[in-house]
Amino acid sequence: MEKNTKKIICPRCKGNGYIKIPHESVEKLEKSVISQCTMCESEGEIDEIKDTEIPQSNDDPKRMH
Repeated sequence: MEKNTKKIICPRCKGNGYIKIPHESVEKLEKSVISQCTMCESEGEIDEIKDTEIPQSNDDPKRMH
């Protein structure tokens, strides 16, 4: 199976590379807490993997054996 990759904007940080932490314990600090995005490793983009060939399966998961 051949795979093509393409860069897309990280859905977690929306391309910023960092996220604000929303949690009630952070609100008590009275300042925003910012952390690096672990999904894209602070790059702002991730690889979207698309399969060019879809594997065919004859197995029906609902069928009893």
